[in-house]
Amino acid sequence: MLVIGSVWKTIDLVRAPHDKVLRMLVCCLSLLAAGELLSFPEFSGAIDRWTVTGVNKILFNGLYMAGLAALILFFVSAVPGERARYLRRVRFDLALLGGVLLVIAVLLAVTPESIRGHTLGTPHMARPSIALFYLVGNSYFIYAYLASGLWTLRFARMAALHLAVGLRIVALGLLGMTVSAVGRIVLVCARIGQPGSHQFFNQLNWSLTDWSMGLMLVGISYSACLQLLAHLRSVVRHRRMYRELTPLWTVLSGAYPELVLHQEPAGSRRSRWWIRRTHERFYRRLIECRDGLVRLSPYLVQVAPTADLACLPADQLARYIAEALALKPVDEHADTSYSAARIAFPAADDLRADVGALIAVSRAYARDDREKAADYR
Repeated sequence: MLVIGSVWKTIDLVRAPHDKVLRMLVCCLSLLAAGELLSFPEFSGAIDRWTVTGVNKILFNGLYMAGLAALILFFVSAVPGERARYLRRVRFDLALLGGVLLVIAVLLAVTPESIRGHTLGTPHMARPSIALFYLVGNSYFIYAYLASGLWTLRFARMAALHLAVGLRIVALGLLGMTVSAVGRIVLVCARIGQPGSHQFFNQLNWSLTDWSMGLMLVGISYSACLQLLAHLRSVVRHRRMYRELTPLWTVLSGAYPELVLHQEPAGSRRSRWWIRRTHERFYRRLIECRDGLVRLSPYLVQVAPTADLACLPADQLARYIAEALALKPVDEHADTSYSAARIAFPAADDLRADVGALIAVSRAYARDDREKAADYR
């Protein structure tokens, strides 16, 4: 999930390279994904074999802690405010991260190489370098998870309904991760005097970690899936409206081909990427239809000099458009000037109403064409 998210947001970042909020989110997801990959035994064992024992521990903790720091800075950068305050927070979090990584690196370096591959189940927990390694590391995790959870709740209060639900689920997962980090500190303290003890508590704490991680993924997936579904619905709607504008666009672009920019041949490789470019193609077609009507409006005025062309019923306006196209000369003189008129302007002043008005005219024009063809036969 982290890998998919990092790839998805990296694509968005390529389109908006100066977006610092998006840049921080990509950094967060990439670092956390890399840290999760290093947690697999195949990767961790290979790194320690290629280098020295303990290097993987530093890499994993460094990547994961840096990812959590980037998550905090993602939230901080998304809040409008003074740049000086933002920079102070960046310096604080980076200094804290650097200090923690330096401390655990030193603690690992002073630990004998034979026991550097220690885990929470090590029988050497009484060694100060090993105990402090877990105490310092988990203290940072408590701070990072708790801070991220509080920021998530803050943004959930400002978000729309569905996104707010996803953010609250993520915040609940982060709270669980905070509690599990506290549990690891308790376990380390308990095992200093009794190595390997409290196994049930350790299993319970790892279950809490797994459930909390699952909750975070559910929250992220919930918001991401809703966003994807909304995008697909928008694509389908724009695709449908694009087709519905085609009859009107075809006659107007035939009369005024200079209004059509960068037309792609049907069946071309780029034209088949309709999911990716549907919005662009729809808005272009909408603008070209409106421009074509503006160019044709002087002839429409000649066809229906007393009619209110802005408010005519779609079927009547479609007939006038056919007559105006017949009246328009094939070659218009470049020096001839005409007065444009308002054509098919809806009462509501918004894009949805404008699209609806043009689609109604396009449908009426297509229906008239079919009727004429049937009469001809």
